[in-house]
Amino acid sequence: MNKFIWCALALLAAGCGERKEEAAFVQKTFIMSVPAEVRLYGGSKAAGQALAGDIFAEWNRISSEFSYSDPYSLTTLVNKKAYGEWVRVDDEFLRLLMMAMDYYKLSGGAFDITFAPLWPLWKEAASTRKLPAKADIQKALANIGSNYIQIDPARRAVRFTRPVQINLGGLLRGYCFERAYKMLRAKAPDFPVELRLGGNVLVYGKRDWKYAVMDPFRKNKRKGTLLFNNGIVVSSSGRDSFVEIEGKLYSHILDLKTGYPIENFSNLMVYFPGIESNNFLASAVLAVMGKDKAFKLLEGMKGTAAVWLDGAGEPYIFQNAASKAKWEEEKGLF
Repeated sequence: MNKFIWCALALLAAGCGERKEEAAFVQKTFIMSVPAEVRLYGGSKAAGQALAGDIFAEWNRISSEFSYSDPYSLTTLVNKKAYGEWVRVDDEFLRLLMMAMDYYKLSGGAFDITFAPLWPLWKEAASTRKLPAKADIQKALANIGSNYIQIDPARRAVRFTRPVQINLGGLLRGYCFERAYKMLRAKAPDFPVELRLGGNVLVYGKRDWKYAVMDPFRKNKRKGTLLFNNGIVVSSSGRDSFVEIEGKLYSHILDLKTGYPIENFSNLMVYFPGIESNNFLASAVLAVMGKDKAFKLLEGMKGTAAVWLDGAGEPYIFQNAASKAKWEEEKGLF
């Protein structure tokens, strides 16, 4: 069943429980409409400020250069000109675009960056609390499909065979972590560092790390905690972005086959032991595939673990045999 992330309205789960140990330095801001945070467990304030400044500057660059809504972004240029003609792009954009196409194939079309026509319909629905007209949804679906994207890697060029629109938002938070990891390696801090962007967490350095999985229905209550000493946790949240439309709660994650939000999903948190190799996927790709297919795919990815919360908030736990991450249920909840 084809599904995709409604990136415009997505607010990733906070996923951050109380920390017993205070960080030596913390800096926060908002990037891509979600909280961003750099946390250092050691080092000086000056070192922390320099590192946070570099990382936030890079994340803001990514947010701006690949933005769907920024009128001066490369994404906007491609969307304006690529129907019927080849548009040259830089190496970075080409890599992200080819990654998106790989995800499209891997997910059987569930992850699709051409979802843009549905965006304004559901954005308006969230604002007016009225469902979009069926005719408008069908019209939008007719102009969706990554199979209408053509890429010429040798020429570093892209064109569309139909007037589709691309939105790389589902890739950008994971890409921010990839870039930040390379920055951390280059600077080689000798103390642990924790980075957060929405519900996504990247840790650098050995430490007993914790990622709290929150109850989607009870404020400040945990379902449990993922424990690990190194790696990355990526998150896709439906429950935090639910809106009430005509008396019913709807998620921001849509089924591309129908054009309507999927049901029976709250949150997905996925642990990867690292970000250095191809053994890492954007959470959006896994979320849109559904629990069974996502868990099946993770079986072949060494060291992974995942927590899927269904529409009732019930957790389903996946843990690869080689995973060093541990799931700890919150006592008294089950």
